[in-house]
Amino acid sequence: MYKKTSAGCPCFARRSLAAAIACAALSPLGHAQSSGNPHAEKQAIEEVVVISRYTTKDRLDTATGLGLTLYETPQSVSVVTAQRITDQNLESLTDVINNATGVSARAQDSTRHTYSSRGFAINNYQVDGIPIYWQPGGNAGETQSDMSLYERVEIVRGATGLLTGAGNPSASVNLVRKHADSRTFTGNADVSAGRWNTYSATADVSTPLNASGSVRGRFVSHILDGDSFRDLAGEEKTVFYGVVDADLTDNTLLRIGASRQENDPTASTWGGLPTWYADGSRTEWARSKTIGVDWTSWSSTVEHYYLDLVQQFGGWTAKFSVNNNRNASDQKLLYLFGTPDRETGLGMGASPRNAATDRDQTSVSLQLSGAYTLLGREHELTLGAIDHKDDSYATSRSRSNVAQVGNFNTWDGHYPEATWGDNNLDIDQTTEQFGLYAATRLSVTDDLKVIAGGRVADWEQRGFYYGAQQSFGDDDVFIPYVGALYEFSDQHTVYASYTEIFQSQNLQNRHGDFLDPVTGESKELGLKSQFFNGSLQTTVSVFDILQDGLGQPDGNLPVPGIENSQAYYAAEGASSQGYELEVVGELKPGWDLSFSYTSFDAEDAAGNAVNTSQPSELLKLFTTYRFAGQLEGLILAGGVNWQGRNFTDTTNPVTGQAERLEQKAYSLVSLMARYRFSEQISGQINFDNLLDETYYSQIGFYNQLEYGEPRNVTASVTYQF
Repeated sequence: MYKKTSAGCPCFARRSLAAAIACAALSPLGHAQSSGNPHAEKQAIEEVVVISRYTTKDRLDTATGLGLTLYETPQSVSVVTAQRITDQNLESLTDVINNATGVSARAQDSTRHTYSSRGFAINNYQVDGIPIYWQPGGNAGETQSDMSLYERVEIVRGATGLLTGAGNPSASVNLVRKHADSRTFTGNADVSAGRWNTYSATADVSTPLNASGSVRGRFVSHILDGDSFRDLAGEEKTVFYGVVDADLTDNTLLRIGASRQENDPTASTWGGLPTWYADGSRTEWARSKTIGVDWTSWSSTVEHYYLDLVQQFGGWTAKFSVNNNRNASDQKLLYLFGTPDRETGLGMGASPRNAATDRDQTSVSLQLSGAYTLLGREHELTLGAIDHKDDSYATSRSRSNVAQVGNFNTWDGHYPEATWGDNNLDIDQTTEQFGLYAATRLSVTDDLKVIAGGRVADWEQRGFYYGAQQSFGDDDVFIPYVGALYEFSDQHTVYASYTEIFQSQNLQNRHGDFLDPVTGESKELGLKSQFFNGSLQTTVSVFDILQDGLGQPDGNLPVPGIENSQAYYAAEGASSQGYELEVVGELKPGWDLSFSYTSFDAEDAAGNAVNTSQPSELLKLFTTYRFAGQLEGLILAGGVNWQGRNFTDTTNPVTGQAERLEQKAYSLVSLMARYRFSEQISGQINFDNLLDETYYSQIGFYNQLEYGEPRNVTASVTYQF
């Protein structure tokens, strides 16, 4: 099934196939004519059809590439709409993850977060359906992605290898950009003020760029400046985005866009607060306590450049895309470690860091989708090719004159900066992926639909990584996708699906051969229902996930020919079983709801719980009500995010005894009120963590802890034109 890739293997010469397919497929398309109304077809593809404020009937490509609605997709798919983003004042991708169905976020410090779903870490992302690969643990602004750039966020849970290639069987997060789809001048401006002297301003303007509106532009800018609940900390953020959509012909759309986000925090933390005192007892700090210093900062810049060319012909659509994404960071940080004395505060050590990272990704893709007739019935087909290249570069400086910490109990951030020396290369790696995929939806009967597809994927990584040269990968990995849906009434559809994903591993066995990639397998069975003409949608699902072929140490055996090496063998990895419930949409005119509950058990092959630092139970509720009559213009909303316990099993460094660091179950309550003073002006106020719950946003990462944000309030005024 697998063919291993060696350094310099010519398999990636097939990257040119993507360009060849693009030229062959697109060159004649300008001469093809579309049947029917071309503008209607273009709008059906490009625009979101919102049937309630919190759900959509839009056709999504995120799971299968077939352009299916949520109701037609045999996997758990959730959408956080633009209205949800506005109503809950969701600033960043982390805010979205904290409020979306079946996914959770865990802080590592003031800048970094990791995401998880169904017991596995999320490492698959898309922007407008094009895969990108982020490393939130290393962080160069990934989890801080600002929501002013995006129209909505789509989340497919389970294995998603058909469209994303390599990764974990957890979920794929697709951020859908704002597009220039308005033929009239329109837009909005927003200003807000929040706790901790936080102020922001946003402008989002759409306009035709010629008399007919065949060329349109959209421009977004967002700035934020404020402090933090942590002592000394502050944040500055600047976001710019521009896109131009041009109808080259009645059947041809060209889209060119670019965005830039700059994050410039102050007194950034690296790691968390100490968990134990020197006597082995547990610490308890004020939530404002920090390990940040007045000179520490984890700044980052995120840039996106993209081009889409969409051609319609005879009921088919071809899309050629080029995407470039760059994440860069500059890091001046201080890591504190140790067990301070309860009375004197002495006993902490310091490790300063001066580093920089640069990650440049370019993807070229072509997708062809349409309908065909077979045996007297109409079916759908999509096929595509995607070539992805990722260059990662990281450096760090040597240091000297590292000062003593002193009394941590009275820490005020006035700590002298180390003397920085030579710049050292840490990482200089290139990762390449190439994939060919195809999927079809067969209409076996009017009520029974079967989806079958697969991807043939190549993956290779080579280069320098912390002192060693690496070169490994996998060639011709086949990733299947199978799903079936049976609509037994106009409102209810039962579905089942089997999906896979793979992850290469840089491990060798006792014979010197590289291990096959880890395979993630996801089985799901569910019931999807829709009410009130689709305005209210529900999903009930059960799932079973297995991550197989995980490398484990093979005793004390070495790899032949490699000194001080460790041989590995492929073993059964982790598994996760659970269920989800989601209810989203409009219960009655003016009343919108988003509710979800997730529960799972994740274990390794020996039956031990895994990924326990993320909660295995999640309940998320948010609802809004729009008043009519004398109170017309008033909207009230409220919500609660509840999560079960999470924990990390470790060893007390003082006593040497096993100890469990645990965050018990807790709830975060939110409220929102908005009033429309006129057709143009509205005001909104949001309360987050209304009851001022004290909780850990993480506990156990490097045996440290991080507190979550206390009660926050934000007031904003919006002008629409």
